[in-house]
Amino acid sequence: MARSLQSSFVHGKCFPTSETSATAFKRCLFPSFIKCCGGSATQEHAAVGGEMVALARDAVRRSRLPEEILVKSGGNFGRFGGKYVPETLMTSLAHLEAEFYLAMDDAYFREELEAALKDYVGRETPLYFAQSLTNYHKDGNGYGPEIYLKREDLNHGGAHKINNAIAQAMLAKRLGRKSIIAATGAGQHGVATAASCAKLSLDCTIFMGSQDMERQSSNVLLMKLLGAQVKPVDGKFKDATSVAIRAWVENLETSYYLPGTVVGPHPCPTIVSQFQSVIGKETRRQAMQKWRGKPAVLLACVGSGSNAIGLFHEFICDEDVRLIGIDAAGFGLETSKHSASLSKGEVGVYHGAMCYLLQDAEGQIVGTHSTAVG
Repeated sequence: MARSLQSSFVHGKCFPTSETSATAFKRCLFPSFIKCCGGSATQEHAAVGGEMVALARDAVRRSRLPEEILVKSGGNFGRFGGKYVPETLMTSLAHLEAEFYLAMDDAYFREELEAALKDYVGRETPLYFAQSLTNYHKDGNGYGPEIYLKREDLNHGGAHKINNAIAQAMLAKRLGRKSIIAATGAGQHGVATAASCAKLSLDCTIFMGSQDMERQSSNVLLMKLLGAQVKPVDGKFKDATSVAIRAWVENLETSYYLPGTVVGPHPCPTIVSQFQSVIGKETRRQAMQKWRGKPAVLLACVGSGSNAIGLFHEFICDEDVRLIGIDAAGFGLETSKHSASLSKGEVGVYHGAMCYLLQDAEGQIVGTHSTAVG
């Protein structure tokens, strides 16, 4: 009987393509050697950070770490990703990339992170057999998928976000940063970042859309109780992200921008993917323990991507495992009230990377709709 792993249920669909999901994700996530961006920015990157990044990558290459940690392309995943930022940011991003590679080659850092994930975050999380849901989806002959839930909601803070937040907060300390800046939509990344900063004695500033603050007042309260300063922003999560990046740019030498999504300029998506990949690694191990096999299907909601990539990352090369991402369809894809950027979006550059966007004919970002916050 086929087993499927359900991460969360959201109406909609994702990746309307003739490719299989595994092939599509491989194409996006295992890029070929291409430049990180065009023109003088590429030259600037090579001038100010290329040697440092090369040395750090070489350290990882000499180590026994998994090859997927090393992104050879400079952050391009096929046509997507990259580093479309002002040249003033290239040095900081190069330093961040180099420090990330060095940290991944540092046994002490890895041991410290493993201890934090176990003792502070509460990993590993259970792979729970959803008996009632399984029974509901059986046909008249008693056949149907066995459905399991990866219980990331049992982490400290109530979500998967802290897997990445605690690791990046540790990375910020390695860089000598004392102030953390982040943006949050539903508040889960904000809570995770605040909890991580509380553990590591770092100052924490969270930017959040004003409407989201009203709808998620309990998370706002929790962030404040954890010592974070929460600042309202007119608009939604994308607007909060823009303000957070501007605040970081104003204090590059002392602050650290801690993204919780797999969007933004390289190396941010790579870092988040790596630190969230613990979800899929545990899932593979737990599946082998429970039924001595792999899941047949992996499903995850796709908002900003960290939940999905955390689950999918481990299984990208498994051709026999289907990877299904689910976009928020709102009132329907035929209306303008949805958030299905992967299904209905067009390619554009936003927040420093090339990705799918919901935009008008002039390239302006259009409003989205979902019952979810953010």
